[in-house]
Amino acid sequence: MTDNVVFIHGLWIHSEAWQPWRELFGEQGYRTYAPGWPGDRDSVADTRLHADGRTVGVEEITDSYAAFIAGLDSPPIVVGHSFGGLIAQKLLSRGLLRAAVAFSPAPIKGIRIIPPSLLRSSFPVLSRPGNKRNVVSLTEKQFAYSFGNALPAAESTELYERIAIPSPGRPLFEASSANFTRNSPTEVDTTRDDRGPLLLVSAGKDHTVPASVVAAAFRLYSTSKARTDIVTYADRGHSAPFDHGWRELADDTLAWLGRQGR
Repeated sequence: MTDNVVFIHGLWIHSEAWQPWRELFGEQGYRTYAPGWPGDRDSVADTRLHADGRTVGVEEITDSYAAFIAGLDSPPIVVGHSFGGLIAQKLLSRGLLRAAVAFSPAPIKGIRIIPPSLLRSSFPVLSRPGNKRNVVSLTEKQFAYSFGNALPAAESTELYERIAIPSPGRPLFEASSANFTRNSPTEVDTTRDDRGPLLLVSAGKDHTVPASVVAAAFRLYSTSKARTDIVTYADRGHSAPFDHGWRELADDTLAWLGRQGR
């Protein structure tokens, strides 16, 4: 049976960014999909033009992917980045996936470490309470700090122009208040023993989701008997799945899936 693979992007990145991954995974025999978040348009340009009103939160985004997955012929593998990595974990904990890979996943409830660079990356949204109901765009300078800090300036600019989109602010507010919120949308059942395998991936130079945050997530899974692995790319930033070094991460992901029999 051919495995389905669903790619999920995070804040400020369009699903088009996964196209090289889709081509590579397709060559390996997988059926691939990269649906956008609710309200995303088919292209970067169209999404930038029609961004108003996309005030969805983590639960609505997760439910939209759960509905998409329900239409597939078998439970898929999900590969997610940033908030897409958080959503991948939520889908896995619901028992909907064969396996999940989460690159620099946004913090799930229970993570208490808050590195300064994470706060600075979140500041463009969290500094204005009204952004909880709004769509927010990053400036090129903000993108360079949050995504492109491990890249040459020219490559960061090229990524910003090619794949950056406005995104709803609500998910960041939900993540920032999770530990003070009953039934937080970012809550994940990390204790399940009967879920599929999970790979958490961190980047050593990541400003947006520092490696210490991913390590804290890994510790939350310590009581589960299900397979949970973690790997760190010491010299990479938050842009790692989409910049010039994406192929290393993709090849390693394929190898890890192969070791899980996927």
